[in-house]
Amino acid sequence: MRIGVLTGGGDCPGLNAVIRGVVRKGVDGYGHQIIGFRDGWRGVLEGSFIELDLAAIRGILPRGGTILGSSRTNPYKRDDGTERVRATFGELNLDGLIAIGGDDTLGVANRLHAEGVNVVGVPKTIDNDLGATDVTFGFDTALHVATEAIDRLHTTAESHNRILVVEVMGRNAGWIALHSGIAGGADVILIPEVPFDIDEVCRLISRRHARGRYFSIVVAAEGAMPKEGTMAIAESDLDEFGHPRLGGIGVRLEREIESRTGFETRATVLGYVQRGGTPTAFDRMLATRLGLAAIDAAHDGHWGMMTALHATQIELVPLAEAVAQNRQVPVEEYERYRVLLG
Repeated sequence: MRIGVLTGGGDCPGLNAVIRGVVRKGVDGYGHQIIGFRDGWRGVLEGSFIELDLAAIRGILPRGGTILGSSRTNPYKRDDGTERVRATFGELNLDGLIAIGGDDTLGVANRLHAEGVNVVGVPKTIDNDLGATDVTFGFDTALHVATEAIDRLHTTAESHNRILVVEVMGRNAGWIALHSGIAGGADVILIPEVPFDIDEVCRLISRRHARGRYFSIVVAAEGAMPKEGTMAIAESDLDEFGHPRLGGIGVRLEREIESRTGFETRATVLGYVQRGGTPTAFDRMLATRLGLAAIDAAHDGHWGMMTALHATQIELVPLAEAVAQNRQVPVEEYERYRVLLG
């Protein structure tokens, strides 16, 4: 068989481990030929690829990012997108494709499968918001980075009696914010699933001051939103998948909190640092397992499926189920931790 691989969407620790798993088993285990498309779906549309042999994957296991490159290209934003994908398959004699990505990349894969294209998906996102899997690789690394940052900011906040706002990633789901906030001992945690009341945020901070704790850590997911009419928000441009380009909630909270409480407030935006660098051992292991399962699925002709972690087992689930809806933080889980805040 001749199988293609691509990585789409934002880069993520563990992508190279998936690629390595696919190639090692595909070549050594099955004798297949593997090619890698450059820059996600753009590479498929343009026929831009590299041969992935064993030499090409040496030393990539601990490396962050992706040796294939990535983009947010959406074939369905092109009038002839599907035809160009089919043409590339024909020109390169491909039997199928392994798409590694989040809900956008796998959403495209699901649509292509419905139109008869052979695709297997591998779930990837630091946000941990993809459906039909218990956890996505990249999340553990991002969580460790965010928690370490919060730990470090504690010392500055306490030394200067400041309120420090930490903006972390999380467009539609607050997993990073919630887990890093709890692990880092944050005093306020704001997530997209629960619109926040800026007056309540300031009340919690003021209560800490009244108790003699003259500093606070506020962790906010980039997609956190205030209750309607309580705080101004800025409009954002959209990417090819229709998502707003987020960022800026930290700075807006900095201004609101300082103006409302009078306490010195500063914002820190972790941004892309959460997505970069060496993956944790957990993410390397999970990504490797998902990659091995993906090439098994392709070899066995289980097209239209996605590899997923259920408890401790890697299983196959329909792509359609995986992209049906985002996996968000249950409100009851968020509420469970409220007693630790403020």
